[in-house]
Amino acid sequence: MTTIVQITPEIGPGTGVGAVAHHLEQEWQRLGVDVRRFTLAEAGGAWLPQPRGGLGGRLALVGRVVWFSTVGTARARRHLRAHPEQLSVCHNDAMAGDVYVNHGLVEAAMRARGHHRLRLARNPLHLFTTTRDRLRYSRTGTHRLVVNLVADEERLLRELHPRLALPTVVIGNGVDVGRFRPPTDAERLMARAELGLEAHERMVLFIGNEFGRKGLPLLIDAVQALGPGVRLVVVGGTPDLVSVEAGKAASAALGDRLEFAGAHPDPRPWLRAADVLAMPSAYESYGLVVLEALACGVPVVATATGCVPDVVMDGVNGAVVEATSDGIARGIASVLALEPTAVRAAARQTAEQHSWTTVARRYLDVLTGLRPSPGAPSSLRGGAR
Repeated sequence: MTTIVQITPEIGPGTGVGAVAHHLEQEWQRLGVDVRRFTLAEAGGAWLPQPRGGLGGRLALVGRVVWFSTVGTARARRHLRAHPEQLSVCHNDAMAGDVYVNHGLVEAAMRARGHHRLRLARNPLHLFTTTRDRLRYSRTGTHRLVVNLVADEERLLRELHPRLALPTVVIGNGVDVGRFRPPTDAERLMARAELGLEAHERMVLFIGNEFGRKGLPLLIDAVQALGPGVRLVVVGGTPDLVSVEAGKAASAALGDRLEFAGAHPDPRPWLRAADVLAMPSAYESYGLVVLEALACGVPVVATATGCVPDVVMDGVNGAVVEATSDGIARGIASVLALEPTAVRAAARQTAEQHSWTTVARRYLDVLTGLRPSPGAPSSLRGGAR
């Protein structure tokens, strides 16, 4: 039996990168794979607090990232030496594992927003992670293969790390098409009633925790221009981020047309009520929420980042827009003008082509290819791309 260990600080639904590991774990288990975990608990860091809002939350995040990058690396390597039969996938922080999944490039995110050197310099955690990852990508013994989520991310990786010493492959994320599905008419009516939406009102949904990088200020301006029949609901963000954004003049100008719901592990109640998901990000390594929205039959208006160019089709299941308030407003208006039944069906059809079952099998093929039969060289060794 094949045994795979996933190395990442946490694993579970609604945990960002940890949710990817969670879905892969479920699908591999269905395929008869023995799946193990190496998380913060196995790295001896269970005592570290969960990041919350404010300064304490930021310090907790720093502690967890640094611990898993250092102590976690040492303990993960020790575990792998003790279990040479296990194939390994690293999703975050630790510099250990056969395969490293590139879930995002901090330097690329900073460059996309401008003044990247200043942004990096004023955040010690960003300096730490970029230095760590320069070592990760320039050394041949750290990993055996890098998985990028989209082709554009692979291009950025090679631009930022011209001394890249590892072979790479592109494997996108998936979506749980059973859990994320279009609501029944009754479910949609109930979800909209709980949000106090009138029958004539159209709801724009934003889901994300990094308001600046993900373009929320631009979206607020765009919704302001769309008129009184359009409301914006924001799911995500720490309490301090929400407080800052809600206190801005642009947010105040929207009045009761803007609602901050806070962070929630399950976005489905809001997706059931939404008419469109807006994601005008400056940078995304993938953008899993895009697939989750499409799976729920919600069209997407987004900038051409992450998976968006591959899954969003103008006038069919959404719109790809420029990162300006005018461009976002035009995109939302054009999608809201589409025939609802057709656009929701097209959104669902797109998502069904990206199930986690398909993605898990792709990973399994790559992982088993890393272990050649005796005397046979692996095709993925020595610079395959």
